[in-house]
Amino acid sequence: MSKKNNTAGVLAGLLAGAAAGVILGMLYAPEEGKETRKKIKTKANDIKDQAVNKYDEVSEKVKDQYSNISSTFKETANTVAHTVKDGYDKYKDQIVSKTADVVKNVESELNDLKQ
Repeated sequence: MSKKNNTAGVLAGLLAGAAAGVILGMLYAPEEGKETRKKIKTKANDIKDQAVNKYDEVSEKVKDQYSNISSTFKETANTVAHTVKDGYDKYKDQIVSKTADVVKNVESELNDLKQ
């Protein structure tokens, strides 16, 4: 996840740098103020649209990854639960069987003592 956070940070930095470069370039260009402001507004809208598109793209990837992780977690939890239940059932049956054997042995010993 660290690389993805770094990628998002680098992308944000690049977009901010590009925006600053475009705006500074337009401000120093030899054009009328009205035309320069129009170009700045157009470029700002373009950059905003790019940022929104990138946000939507990254957001969709995060949702997909969350869904995959969630599904994997649920599958793993189910597997663990079934394994624990199977182990419990196996050992429970063994304990019941051994306990029955012990009871039989004790009863047999008691019967032998009574005679």
